[in-house]
Amino acid sequence: MSTLRVTAEVLTVHEHPNADALELAQVGLYRAVVAKGAYRTGEAAVYIPEQSVLPAGLIEELGLTGRLAGSGSDRVRAVRLRGELSQGIVCRPKALADVDLARAATEGTDFAAALGITKWVPPVPPTMDGEVEAAPELMPWVDIENIQRYPGIFEPGEPVVLTEKIHGSACLLTYLADEDRVYVSSKGFGAKSLALKEDPRNLYWRAVRAHGVAETAARLAARLGARRVGIFGEVYGAGVQDLTYGADGRRESLGYAAFDVSAEIDGAVRWLDAAEFLEAELPLAPRLFEGPYAIERVLEVASGRETVSGQGLHLREGVVIRPMVERYSTVTGGRAIAKAVSGAYLTRKGGTEFE
Repeated sequence: MSTLRVTAEVLTVHEHPNADALELAQVGLYRAVVAKGAYRTGEAAVYIPEQSVLPAGLIEELGLTGRLAGSGSDRVRAVRLRGELSQGIVCRPKALADVDLARAATEGTDFAAALGITKWVPPVPPTMDGEVEAAPELMPWVDIENIQRYPGIFEPGEPVVLTEKIHGSACLLTYLADEDRVYVSSKGFGAKSLALKEDPRNLYWRAVRAHGVAETAARLAARLGARRVGIFGEVYGAGVQDLTYGADGRRESLGYAAFDVSAEIDGAVRWLDAAEFLEAELPLAPRLFEGPYAIERVLEVASGRETVSGQGLHLREGVVIRPMVERYSTVTGGRAIAKAVSGAYLTRKGGTEFE
C-alpha cells in the first residue's frame, strides 16, 4: 500500500468525453472527475488519494455523504463516472481557504493531519492474525508508490522489469544465520517490527512451511555469507482474497510466490534479483516484461488477465516496476520501485483488501 499524503497539486484539466457538465482534473497520471468550470489548467487544488478515510464534516462539505466506500461510507476508492475512471478527489476545502495552494504545491505540504484525513488500514482476518513477539532484526518490506501519482520515478528508456502484482497477502520472512532463527510476519506487523509466533493455523506460517521458504533462506545465507536474509512473498488462494488464481487455500495447495529478496552482507543490506537467486528454489511472481521504460507500455501490461494460474482465470491486479539494476530514487527517498494497478481491478465488484 502506498504512503498517504494529501497535497496541493497543479492541475491539468481535460474534457469529459461522455458528460457536458463534467471534466477531468489530472494529477500526475491520475484523473479525477470534477464539475465543469470548477478548475482550470495551471490552478492548484488539494488532491485526496484513494484509500484515504475522511472525517464526517469534510464528507458533508464535499457533498459526498453516502457516496464513499466502506462500512462507514468514508473511504475514497476509484470509481467510474459516466464511463471515465476517477481516482481520488480534487477539492479546495474551507479549512484551507487562507492557504496559498500554489505555494503549498511547490513546497510539497502534506495536509492530511490538518484535514483529519487518515490512511485506511485493511482488516486482519483470524487466519492472518496471531500472537506476536518483538522482532527488531526483521527485514521490513517497503510501501510501493503508484507510478501514476509519481511518474518521475523512472526515466524514459531506462531498462526495467515488470512483474505481475498478485492479489494476496504479503508474507515477510527473515532468517538470522548466527542464531539459526526464523521470523515470519505480515506487512502490517512487520512495519511495527513484530513477528508472528509459529502457529499451524496461521496463513503465513502455513505457506512458509508448505513451500520451504525458511530452508531456502538458510541456504541462500550460507551461499552469500549473509548474516540475515529476507524473502518477501505473496500468499494467495481461496480464503485469502477475492482473486484466488485457482489455489483452493488448503495447506498443500496454498499459493505462494516470492517477489523480492534482500541480504545483509558485511553490515550492508542489499536488494537482490529474485529471479537470479530464488528461481530454482521457490515459485516466483511472473515476469511480464523486460525492456525500456515507457509509461504507456507499463499501463498496457498492468491490464489484462492474470498469468499466475497459467489459465487466465480472472483479471490482473497490475504490475510492479523495478529497474534492471537496483538503485536509489530521489522521488521515493528510497528504492526505485513502483506499482501500476489496472482500472478493472480497482472498480471490480465484491473485491476484498485484507492486509
